[in-house]
Amino acid sequence: MKLLAGPCVIESEENIFKIARELEKYHNDETIDFYFKASFDKANRTSLESFRGLGIDEGLRILQKVKDDFGYKIVTDVHESVQVEQVAAVVDMLQIPAFLCRQTDLLVACAKTSCEVNIKKGQFLSADAMKYPLLKILQTRGCSEPTYENAKKHGVYLCERGNSFGYGNMVVDMRNLVIMREFAPVIFDATHSVQMPTAENGKTGGDSSMVPHLAKAAAAIGVDGFFFETHFDPSSALSDGPNMLKLQDLDEVIQKIKKIQAI
Repeated sequence: MKLLAGPCVIESEENIFKIARELEKYHNDETIDFYFKASFDKANRTSLESFRGLGIDEGLRILQKVKDDFGYKIVTDVHESVQVEQVAAVVDMLQIPAFLCRQTDLLVACAKTSCEVNIKKGQFLSADAMKYPLLKILQTRGCSEPTYENAKKHGVYLCERGNSFGYGNMVVDMRNLVIMREFAPVIFDATHSVQMPTAENGKTGGDSSMVPHLAKAAAAIGVDGFFFETHFDPSSALSDGPNMLKLQDLDEVIQKIKKIQAI
Protein backbone atom coordinates (compact mmCIF):
# COMPACT_ATOMS: atom_id res chain seq x y z
CA MET A 1 0.00 0.00 0.00
CA LYS A 2 1.01 3.62 -0.45
CA LEU A 3 1.57 5.59 2.73
CA LEU A 4 1.78 9.38 2.69
CA ALA A 5 2.83 10.62 6.13
CA GLY A 6 4.46 13.59 7.77
CA PRO A 7 3.60 16.91 9.41
CA CYS A 8 1.04 19.30 8.00
CA VAL A 9 3.52 22.10 7.38
CA ILE A 10 7.27 22.66 7.53
CA GLU A 11 7.67 24.46 10.86
CA SER A 12 11.47 24.31 10.97
CA GLU A 13 14.28 22.15 9.63
CA GLU A 14 14.87 20.74 13.11
CA ASN A 15 11.24 19.62 13.52
CA ILE A 16 11.08 18.15 10.02
CA PHE A 17 14.12 15.97 10.60
CA LYS A 18 12.87 14.91 14.02
CA ILE A 19 9.67 13.63 12.43
CA ALA A 20 11.41 12.21 9.35
CA ARG A 21 13.67 10.03 11.50
CA GLU A 22 10.65 8.52 13.27
CA LEU A 23 9.08 7.54 9.94
CA GLU A 24 12.09 5.66 8.60
CA LYS A 25 10.59 2.30 9.59
CA TYR A 26 7.90 2.73 6.93
CA HIS A 27 10.46 3.54 4.24
CA ASN A 28 12.26 0.32 5.16
CA ASP A 29 9.06 -1.77 5.14
CA GLU A 30 8.88 -3.72 1.86
CA THR A 31 5.07 -3.87 2.09
CA ILE A 32 4.77 -0.07 2.09
CA ASP A 33 5.38 2.44 -0.71
CA PHE A 34 6.30 5.39 1.51
CA TYR A 35 6.17 9.11 0.71
CA PHE A 36 7.22 11.81 3.18
CA LYS A 37 4.65 14.60 3.26
CA ALA A 38 5.06 18.20 4.39
CA SER A 39 3.83 21.51 2.96
CA PHE A 40 6.05 24.51 2.29
CA ASP A 41 2.97 26.76 2.28
CA LYS A 42 -0.58 26.38 3.58
CA ALA A 43 -2.27 28.84 1.28
CA ASN A 44 -5.82 27.91 2.35
CA ARG A 45 -5.55 28.89 6.02
CA THR A 46 -8.70 30.36 7.57
CA SER A 47 -7.06 33.45 9.06
CA LEU A 48 -4.31 35.82 7.95
CA GLU A 49 -2.78 35.37 11.40
CA SER A 50 -2.33 31.59 10.92
CA PHE A 51 1.14 30.18 10.27
CA ARG A 52 1.53 29.27 6.60
CA GLY A 53 5.00 27.77 6.39
CA LEU A 54 8.54 28.75 5.42
CA GLY A 55 7.83 29.53 1.76
CA ILE A 56 8.68 27.74 -1.45
CA ASP A 57 12.45 28.29 -1.62
CA GLU A 58 13.29 27.39 1.98
CA GLY A 59 10.64 24.67 2.05
CA LEU A 60 11.98 22.93 -1.04
CA ARG A 61 15.54 23.20 0.27
CA ILE A 62 14.50 21.30 3.40
CA LEU A 63 12.48 18.71 1.46
CA GLN A 64 15.43 18.11 -0.85
CA LYS A 65 17.64 17.59 2.21
CA VAL A 66 15.15 15.05 3.61
CA LYS A 67 15.18 13.27 0.25
CA ASP A 68 18.97 13.22 0.10
CA ASP A 69 19.53 12.17 3.72
CA PHE A 70 16.81 9.50 4.04
CA GLY A 71 16.14 8.44 0.45
CA TYR A 72 12.42 9.17 0.86
CA LYS A 73 10.03 9.92 -1.95
CA ILE A 74 8.43 13.31 -1.31
CA VAL A 75 4.88 14.63 -1.72
CA THR A 76 3.84 18.24 -1.20
CA ASP A 77 1.02 20.62 -2.11
CA VAL A 78 1.05 23.07 -4.99
CA HIS A 79 -1.40 25.96 -5.05
CA GLU A 80 -0.57 27.82 -8.27
CA SER A 81 0.48 26.69 -11.71
CA VAL A 82 3.58 28.92 -11.55
CA GLN A 83 4.89 26.83 -8.64
CA VAL A 84 4.67 23.49 -10.38
CA GLU A 85 7.91 23.38 -12.38
CA GLN A 86 10.04 24.42 -9.40
CA VAL A 87 8.33 21.97 -7.03
CA ALA A 88 8.39 19.09 -9.52
CA ALA A 89 12.19 19.35 -9.68
CA VAL A 90 12.31 18.18 -6.04
CA VAL A 91 9.26 16.03 -5.27
CA ASP A 92 7.95 12.72 -6.59
CA MET A 93 4.25 13.40 -6.13
CA LEU A 94 2.37 16.68 -6.52
CA GLN A 95 -0.70 17.08 -4.36
CA ILE A 96 -3.70 19.18 -5.40
CA PRO A 97 -5.45 20.69 -2.35
CA ALA A 98 -9.15 19.89 -2.06
CA PHE A 99 -10.31 23.48 -2.59
CA LEU A 100 -8.32 23.61 -5.86
CA CYS A 101 -9.26 20.28 -7.43
CA ARG A 102 -11.20 21.99 -10.24
CA GLN A 103 -8.43 24.49 -11.11
CA THR A 104 -7.72 23.56 -14.71
CA ASP A 105 -4.43 25.45 -15.16
CA LEU A 106 -3.02 23.89 -11.98
CA LEU A 107 -4.05 20.37 -12.98
CA VAL A 108 -2.68 20.73 -16.51
CA ALA A 109 0.62 22.12 -15.24
CA CYS A 110 0.98 19.13 -12.91
CA ALA A 111 0.08 16.73 -15.72
CA LYS A 112 2.91 18.11 -17.85
CA THR A 113 5.50 16.99 -15.30
CA SER A 114 6.79 13.47 -14.74
CA CYS A 115 5.48 13.46 -11.16
CA GLU A 116 2.66 11.38 -9.80
CA VAL A 117 -0.40 13.46 -8.91
CA ASN A 118 -2.65 13.10 -5.87
CA ILE A 119 -5.91 15.01 -6.33
CA LYS A 120 -7.80 15.65 -3.11
CA LYS A 121 -11.57 15.48 -3.52
CA GLY A 122 -13.20 18.83 -2.90
CA GLN A 123 -15.34 19.03 0.22
CA PHE A 124 -18.08 20.31 -2.08
CA LEU A 125 -17.99 17.56 -4.74
CA SER A 126 -19.61 14.19 -5.13
CA ALA A 127 -17.39 11.17 -5.68
CA ASP A 128 -18.54 10.75 -9.27
CA ALA A 129 -17.65 14.39 -10.07
CA MET A 130 -13.98 13.60 -9.39
CA LYS A 131 -13.90 11.85 -12.75
CA TYR A 132 -13.47 15.28 -14.38
CA PRO A 133 -10.35 16.52 -12.52
CA LEU A 134 -8.91 13.06 -13.18
CA LEU A 135 -9.68 13.41 -16.89
CA LYS A 136 -7.86 16.76 -17.07
CA ILE A 137 -4.69 15.01 -15.97
CA LEU A 138 -5.18 11.93 -18.13
CA GLN A 139 -6.09 13.85 -21.28
CA THR A 140 -3.05 16.10 -20.89
CA ARG A 141 -0.96 12.93 -20.65
CA GLY A 142 -2.52 11.53 -23.81
CA CYS A 143 -5.16 9.23 -22.32
CA SER A 144 -8.90 9.79 -22.78
CA GLU A 145 -10.42 6.93 -20.75
CA PRO A 146 -10.90 7.44 -16.99
CA THR A 147 -10.31 3.89 -15.79
CA TYR A 148 -8.56 2.50 -12.73
CA GLU A 149 -5.87 0.92 -14.89
CA ASN A 150 -5.20 4.09 -16.90
CA ALA A 151 -5.07 6.29 -13.82
CA LYS A 152 -2.64 3.90 -12.14
CA LYS A 153 -0.48 3.70 -15.26
CA HIS A 154 -0.22 7.50 -15.37
CA GLY A 155 0.35 7.84 -11.62
CA VAL A 156 -2.85 9.69 -10.78
CA TYR A 157 -4.65 9.16 -7.46
CA LEU A 158 -7.85 10.49 -5.97
CA CYS A 159 -7.85 11.30 -2.28
CA GLU A 160 -10.95 11.17 -0.08
CA ARG A 161 -11.07 13.54 2.88
CA GLY A 162 -14.78 13.97 3.53
CA ASN A 163 -17.49 16.49 2.74
CA SER A 164 -18.30 19.54 4.84
CA PHE A 165 -21.88 20.42 3.82
CA GLY A 166 -21.34 23.82 5.48
CA TYR A 167 -21.83 22.40 8.98
CA GLY A 168 -18.30 23.10 10.25
CA ASN A 169 -17.53 19.39 10.35
CA MET A 170 -16.17 16.83 7.92
CA VAL A 171 -18.38 13.81 7.16
CA VAL A 172 -16.94 10.77 5.35
CA ASP A 173 -19.33 8.85 3.14
CA MET A 174 -17.59 5.51 2.71
CA ARG A 175 -19.50 4.94 -0.54
CA ASN A 176 -17.17 7.53 -2.08
CA LEU A 177 -14.25 5.14 -1.76
CA VAL A 178 -16.09 2.51 -3.78
CA ILE A 179 -17.33 4.94 -6.41
CA MET A 180 -14.00 6.68 -7.05
CA ARG A 181 -12.11 3.38 -7.11
CA GLU A 182 -14.12 2.40 -10.17
CA PHE A 183 -12.07 4.89 -12.20
CA ALA A 184 -8.90 5.63 -10.16
CA PRO A 185 -6.70 4.37 -7.33
CA VAL A 186 -7.89 5.92 -4.07
CA ILE A 187 -5.94 7.25 -1.10
CA PHE A 188 -7.82 7.80 2.14
CA ASP A 189 -6.85 10.90 4.10
CA ALA A 190 -7.69 9.80 7.62
CA THR A 191 -6.53 12.94 9.42
CA HIS A 192 -8.15 15.71 7.38
CA SER A 193 -11.35 13.65 7.47
CA VAL A 194 -11.77 14.53 11.16
CA GLN A 195 -11.33 18.27 10.67
CA MET A 196 -13.76 20.79 12.11
CA PRO A 197 -13.14 23.87 9.97
CA THR A 198 -13.10 27.23 11.80
CA ALA A 199 -14.09 25.50 15.05
CA GLU A 200 -11.43 27.25 17.12
CA ASN A 201 -11.99 30.99 16.63
CA GLY A 202 -10.77 31.21 13.06
CA LYS A 203 -8.60 28.10 13.24
CA THR A 204 -9.40 24.55 12.17
CA GLY A 205 -10.24 22.14 14.96
CA GLY A 206 -10.63 18.40 14.82
CA ASP A 207 -10.97 15.14 16.71
CA SER A 208 -7.92 12.93 16.20
CA SER A 209 -9.44 10.17 18.36
CA MET A 210 -11.60 9.27 15.35
CA VAL A 211 -8.66 8.83 12.97
CA PRO A 212 -7.99 5.13 13.75
CA HIS A 213 -11.67 4.21 13.38
CA LEU A 214 -12.02 5.86 9.96
CA ALA A 215 -8.72 4.39 8.77
CA LYS A 216 -9.79 0.87 9.75
CA ALA A 217 -13.15 1.35 8.02
CA ALA A 218 -11.42 2.48 4.82
CA ALA A 219 -9.08 -0.52 4.99
CA ALA A 220 -12.07 -2.84 5.31
CA ILE A 221 -13.74 -1.32 2.25
CA GLY A 222 -10.51 -1.38 0.26
CA VAL A 223 -8.30 1.52 -0.81
CA ASP A 224 -4.87 1.83 -2.43
CA GLY A 225 -3.20 4.00 0.18
CA PHE A 226 -3.47 6.13 3.27
CA PHE A 227 -2.57 9.70 4.15
CA PHE A 228 -1.76 10.58 7.77
CA GLU A 229 -0.51 13.86 9.12
CA THR A 230 1.62 13.18 12.17
CA HIS A 231 3.70 15.14 14.67
CA PHE A 232 5.71 14.43 17.82
CA ASP A 233 3.49 16.92 19.69
CA PRO A 234 0.26 17.80 17.85
CA SER A 235 -0.77 20.14 20.68
CA SER A 236 2.13 22.44 19.75
CA ALA A 237 1.87 22.04 15.97
CA LEU A 238 1.47 25.28 14.05
CA SER A 239 -1.13 23.87 11.64
CA ASP A 240 -3.88 21.22 11.94
CA GLY A 241 -2.73 19.98 15.34
CA PRO A 242 -6.19 18.84 16.55
CA ASN A 243 -6.55 16.27 13.75
CA MET A 244 -2.96 14.99 13.58
CA LEU A 245 -1.83 11.68 15.06
CA LYS A 246 1.01 11.52 17.54
CA LEU A 247 4.01 9.79 16.02
CA GLN A 248 3.93 7.08 18.69
CA ASP A 249 0.28 6.30 17.86
CA LEU A 250 0.75 5.99 14.11
CA ASP A 251 2.36 2.56 14.18
CA GLU A 252 -0.55 0.94 16.00
CA VAL A 253 -2.94 2.28 13.36
CA ILE A 254 -0.71 1.04 10.52
CA GLN A 255 -0.47 -2.43 12.05
CA LYS A 256 -4.26 -2.68 12.42
CA ILE A 257 -4.70 -1.58 8.81
CA LYS A 258 -2.31 -4.31 7.70
CA LYS A 259 -4.24 -6.95 9.63
CA ILE A 260 -7.52 -5.87 8.04
CA GLN A 261 -5.94 -5.87 4.57
CA ALA A 262 -4.58 -9.36 5.19
CA ILE A 263 -8.07 -10.61 5.97
